[in-house]
Amino acid sequence: MPRALHVHSALRTPHSALLLLLACSSSSSSTGTTPPPMTAKLLLLNSSLSQPVYLTAPVGDTSRYFVVEKTGTIRVFLHDSMLATPFLDVSAQVSGGTEQGLLSLAFHPNYSSNGYCYIYYTNSGGDIRVVRYSVSADSNVADPASGDTILAVPHPVNDNHNGGLIVFGPGGMLFIGIGDGGGGGDPAGNGQNRRVLLGKLLRIDVDGGSPYAIPPGNPFAGDTTKRQEIWAYGLRNPWRYSFDRTTGDLYIGDVGQDLYEEVDVQLAGTPGGQNYGWNIMEGKHCYNATVCNEAGLTLPLIEYGHSGGSCAIVGGYVYRGSVPGLAGQYLYSDNCTSFVKSFVLVLGRPSTPFDWTSQITPAGNVSSFGEDAKGEVYIITLDGKLYRIVKA
Repeated sequence: MPRALHVHSALRTPHSALLLLLACSSSSSSTGTTPPPMTAKLLLLNSSLSQPVYLTAPVGDTSRYFVVEKTGTIRVFLHDSMLATPFLDVSAQVSGGTEQGLLSLAFHPNYSSNGYCYIYYTNSGGDIRVVRYSVSADSNVADPASGDTILAVPHPVNDNHNGGLIVFGPGGMLFIGIGDGGGGGDPAGNGQNRRVLLGKLLRIDVDGGSPYAIPPGNPFAGDTTKRQEIWAYGLRNPWRYSFDRTTGDLYIGDVGQDLYEEVDVQLAGTPGGQNYGWNIMEGKHCYNATVCNEAGLTLPLIEYGHSGGSCAIVGGYVYRGSVPGLAGQYLYSDNCTSFVKSFVLVLGRPSTPFDWTSQITPAGNVSSFGEDAKGEVYIITLDGKLYRIVKA
């Protein structure tokens, strides 16, 4: 069977849906040594969420964080207690396929003054929408009538590989990760086609124009033969990427097809335009071929295979929270096996791989990591559990 459901298999049902959401990735560099004992543990904060897939917080807001539910609502947590009224409910607008739904939320860097937040979802027709909302007079509730579509991306034919993450990165630019449009093996060739937005990481300036402007530093800015929003391409289904809040390095967890999952890294200050290889490559290997042209491709920093039941990478964060033994470790997981592993970036290469599964073991299929305004890291499972990583 084609791995069309790679990145969100586990979203089919509360227990297996997101498995397909992310589905498919793999293994050679995933083995990690045992970390120091009694370093970290998980603190269960809530177990009644409805298919949660993301957590974030506004800059500087250390008392609240917001959890995105795939079913279409955003829940507010104040001092770890979930408020009864959702921040936003767009459940009537989103599609509910395996890898579809409300997939992420980003607060504008100046949210405290302008009240703007952005959501990423698939609409009732299956197409991708990035929509801006404003907060209401109640700081815990968005104004549902304020929705303004910033970006609309057709996603025809297949309901999988929607990507689904929006993040404000360096310079206040909005990054948007979009999957290749689905189907096994990228049949439309979107990953390598720079005339379309599917299979890409985009970078736009939401403050520079209406609805946005192209940042001058984008690799194809001014080139009318390509989509100028593109920051990087050759991605299959980037299921969670993040910027290290200390260094600015960009880490991308890209779900593979049938054999290999991967983590791609772009060092801070590096110009865009990276081609991460899909569908020429899967991980560090030629896809469906013994020989392929690797010229101009940026290969992943690490890959892992599907031995032991692994199926789909869940990208995480470089840990900058309050557990000293985790400092500087890039944490990642897998939607099927829910391991928690890490490595440290040293001179641009992965070092000191650790397997934290014995200390940080969520009960359920991991759908996402999250990070709050203080840099604390959370683990979310599709069956409704929310954990924070804390000192053991």
